[in-house]
Amino acid sequence: MNCLILAAGLGTRLRGISDSKPLTPVGGVPLIEHVIRRAAEGGATRIVVVTGHEAERVEALLAGLQLRLALPIGWERVADWNLPNGHSVLAGSSVLKGDYLLSMSDHLFDPEIVRRLIARRGGGTLLAVDRNLTGPLLDIDDATKVEVADDGRILAIGKTIARYNAIDTGLFLATPELAEAIRAVVAAGGGGSLSEGMQRLAAAGRAGTVDVGDARWIDVDSPAMLELAEAFVA
Repeated sequence: MNCLILAAGLGTRLRGISDSKPLTPVGGVPLIEHVIRRAAEGGATRIVVVTGHEAERVEALLAGLQLRLALPIGWERVADWNLPNGHSVLAGSSVLKGDYLLSMSDHLFDPEIVRRLIARRGGGTLLAVDRNLTGPLLDIDDATKVEVADDGRILAIGKTIARYNAIDTGLFLATPELAEAIRAVVAAGGGGSLSEGMQRLAAAGRAGTVDVGDARWIDVDSPAMLELAEAFVA
């Protein structure tokens, strides 16, 4: 089970704390190491990380981590890490075949969420969503919102959509259709974000959801969320 992790961006909101968001210590362990360990515990057997900002430092960590964990870990550098995150998906998925897990490098999660995604493998791209809109680990203003139909299909996704009933956890079970959708968005003049690609799949009825239930997750995207993440990993 391949797992693609996006770790190319600048991490603006944590710049005062760390020069590299993936390398930011949480409980004394780099954030991206937490992500990789949790993905592997959930069922990932090979990791590919998309690097960009501070690529050399991140890749050096990955090289050592591969030996320590006895886990295949590779990386792909994105040409321009200032582009929307869908371009990182295009860079990373180009070296993968078939379906793959997709995670952000700054989202911590219970491995059970990964297990649930893998168990539902087959069909379209799946997004793990949280229907708890007031959880203590959630920054609702920064979260990507999702409108989910009664049958689990995604109707709309984005940070600013007016109607929503779930939150994007940043964990996906992606099919090759996702990269195709992102390419189509770029070809049509869009920015090429992951959410734009998912919206295109949703319009075609090819984007579903998996409810995380009571499994926990956190987006470590600000000093306040980093403080909560320390308790999360403890």
